[in-house]
Amino acid sequence: MTRQTVIAGNWKMNMRCDSAVALAKGVVAAVGDHPSVQVVLCPPSVYLTEVNDAVAGTPVELGAQNLYADGDGAFTGEVNAAMLTDVGCHYVILGHSERRTLMGETDSDVSKKLHAALAGHLVPIVCVGESLEQREANETEKVIERQINGSLAGLDEVRAAGIVIAYEPIWAIGTGRTASPEQAEEVHAFIRKELGKMFGEDVAAQIRIQYGGSVKPGNAKELLSQPNIDGALVGGASLKVEDFAGIIAAG
Repeated sequence: MTRQTVIAGNWKMNMRCDSAVALAKGVVAAVGDHPSVQVVLCPPSVYLTEVNDAVAGTPVELGAQNLYADGDGAFTGEVNAAMLTDVGCHYVILGHSERRTLMGETDSDVSKKLHAALAGHLVPIVCVGESLEQREANETEKVIERQINGSLAGLDEVRAAGIVIAYEPIWAIGTGRTASPEQAEEVHAFIRKELGKMFGEDVAAQIRIQYGGSVKPGNAKELLSQPNIDGALVGGASLKVEDFAGIIAAG
């Protein structure tokens, strides 16, 4: 089955408004009118409207970096799915390792956000990945299995087909270290096998699985050529047009 490659730029807590808009316009120009891959930009939430204006009418999609699982209410500082779609979002990153490790998000928290995102007509990019200590202890598959089952709990086959999974080994995020294409493919294949157990092989074959972890123009092509790697969740390299464009071209 052919799965469309999806390259998402996670800008994290970087830039100011003018720089964010300029970067978005640069990416739009680099992508052109008929890209072979799906490109998603995930700026800080305070710049979603401005970036949406910059990508409006182009193939580039807008994504958020997080959401709150509940609807409107007394939740100071939070943003829910309806608010994100209201400003043009189509995608949302959930369960990023930084939110799991720094903000204490659990698989149960991610699951609640997943269902809120789907109910709000957003495509969730659900992140999973192991720490260096867990990899060295040969616990990668155990950790990934737990995160997949917990984060996707209660999901049915129909909705599962439309989600995106991002495998992001924590030890390779922002460290300059990258899983080898063979290491990454091995985990991606394991993830697809687990998805097959949950939703059936036909559905698992439709789910796109990104790799995230120090992806750069120099290593993108080899990573993206692996049979079970369907895209990239890009951090630092998404902050420069030329670097991000190089990764997109590799897709």
